[in-house]
Amino acid sequence: MKRFFVFIIALTLFASCNNSNNQQSEDQSDSLNVASDSTDTAIVRTDLTQVSKAILKEFKDKNYEAIAQYIHPDEGVRFSPYAYIRPDTDVHLSQADFLSAVNSEEEQIWGAADGTGDDIKLTAKEYFDRYVYDVDFLEPETFSVNESIASGNSINNQEEIYPGTQFTESHFSGFEEKYSGMDWRALRLIFKQVNGNYYLVGVVHDEWTI
Repeated sequence: MKRFFVFIIALTLFASCNNSNNQQSEDQSDSLNVASDSTDTAIVRTDLTQVSKAILKEFKDKNYEAIAQYIHPDEGVRFSPYAYIRPDTDVHLSQADFLSAVNSEEEQIWGAADGTGDDIKLTAKEYFDRYVYDVDFLEPETFSVNESIASGNSINNQEEIYPGTQFTESHFSGFEEKYSGMDWRALRLIFKQVNGNYYLVGVVHDEWTI
């Protein structure tokens, strides 16, 4: 009987130690998961391709609030409907202005429409649908880093307006054969670095123009 009680006590102590070890393992696992999440966030911020694709995904999903975190905290972001960037007339938004615009139904002028010269008067969401994510730029025909493949009638003055920046370009050479390539599209996301992290300063939509 005495041996039986000793056995029970030993078994109880073993179970207690085992539970303690399991809990410690779970805590370590949780700690590793947090570290992994932090690393993933850092990669997205410091890798040009990853941060660009993250932004494109948010535009595709129309998750505009999430995009604000990628906007340059001091310089904001400029939206250009065509390759020729016009600092005097293109819409420039700070992080706060961007959030205000996407939550408003108020129209504003984003530039002049090619061919007619009419004002591009749209809400922010309407503009994004037409002059940012009008085709699936997250899955482009060609994706390039610091190299522009698109070439049209509009002058590309990006280097003049954004000297010393880096960019990505999502490009489609065309969609319907009957247009012989005149329905090509491109989107360039332009970035500056802050403490090693990439932040968005320009969104340039490019297409065939007259």
